[in-house]
Amino acid sequence: MMELLSKEFIQELLTIGHQPCLSLYMPTHRSHPENLQDPLRFRNLLKQLEKSLLSKYSPGEVKKHIEPLEALVNEYSLWNHTSNGLAVFSTNGLFKIVGLSVSVEEMAMVADSFHTKPLMQYLQSTDRYHVLGLSLHDIRLFEGNRHSLAEIELLPGIPRTITEALGDDLTDKHSTVASYGGTGGESTSMHHGHSGRNEEVEKDAERFFRVVANNIYERYSKPTGLPLILAALPEHHSLFESVNKNPLLLSKSIAVNPTSVSTDKLVNLAWEIMEPEYNLKLDSFVSSFEQARVNGKGSDDYKEVAVAAVEGRVDTLIVEADRIIPVYKS
Repeated sequence: MMELLSKEFIQELLTIGHQPCLSLYMPTHRSHPENLQDPLRFRNLLKQLEKSLLSKYSPGEVKKHIEPLEALVNEYSLWNHTSNGLAVFSTNGLFKIVGLSVSVEEMAMVADSFHTKPLMQYLQSTDRYHVLGLSLHDIRLFEGNRHSLAEIELLPGIPRTITEALGDDLTDKHSTVASYGGTGGESTSMHHGHSGRNEEVEKDAERFFRVVANNIYERYSKPTGLPLILAALPEHHSLFESVNKNPLLLSKSIAVNPTSVSTDKLVNLAWEIMEPEYNLKLDSFVSSFEQARVNGKGSDDYKEVAVAAVEGRVDTLIVEADRIIPVYKS
């Protein structure tokens, strides 16, 4: 089961004191046949880890450390549900897998601690968000940024369908339903049978949406702090918003059933909503920095910032991704 990437997860990795700590990063593919190469690339990275381990440990010890990772090579359920990147961390008593919606460079490292810099860079990027795809029957959750969007495998215990959410309390499961093509790829159902059936169906939908809203907030939005965008047919938006208590749900939403559009189309629709939020956040960072500099509490001199960081006097650090500052020695 893949882990949910959060500050708490990275902190857990940083507190591990066991040796050796194995860190593996690799890009992955979301679709066939490109994803067929992923297990092979993973196996090649395992060979790099094995070579590093053999320089310090006996063959028997190396086998013990490599075996948990080798077991993943034939985990077809893993390789058939990857996104754009994968990270694996292993040591005595700990084994973690993280799926990433962005591609990462290949890396296989053995050290006294886990290599978490790529995770930190990804976690601290300000363009990340979640999209909740909602219908009357089921849900899908995506994580994305300005460039890509990938579906998330929901954590255990989160209901994926109205039947899982309501179980024996589902009124509509005993009714006779005739389905007709609806807009946006979702069918419209005409119910026959008991009087007041439409009211019962609406109550079921309200209870289902409430369960979904609470689970997404507690298990995803609250731990990650990511903005949430709702993607659903227009007639479902007001009902979901009426039961939602998630402060991270954006006021603007996508008026389409996500199953009726491609992922590329969905990411474009989501970024239209997220881009203004992203720019506002950047403007807020810049404004806060300018005010702090006026008050003598902000600096763009990397030497001053480095000293302040060592002394624990940095509240917020804004870094331009991939920028390299040349250092010349006199």
